[in-house]
Amino acid sequence: MEASFYVMADALRRLQPGTPIDEAGLLNAFDLNRDLICSTAAKVFARGNRGSYDLVSSDF
Repeated sequence: MEASFYVMADALRRLQPGTPIDEAGLLNAFDLNRDLICSTAAKVFARGNRGSYDLVSSDF
C-alpha cells in the first residue's frame, strides 16, 4: 500500500520560524524536522485511510 504526504509551506514555517519561502529554505526546514514530520504523518495516517494527506500547521 502506498500513501502520499504533502507538507504545506505554512507547516514548515511553523516548525522552523523565519524560514525563507523559497525552495532551499523549505527543503532545509523539512530536513531539520524530518523526525517530527514522520511521526506526525504516522498519527495523521492512523486517523483514516486515504490516498493522500496534507500536513498543515495545525497538525504540528
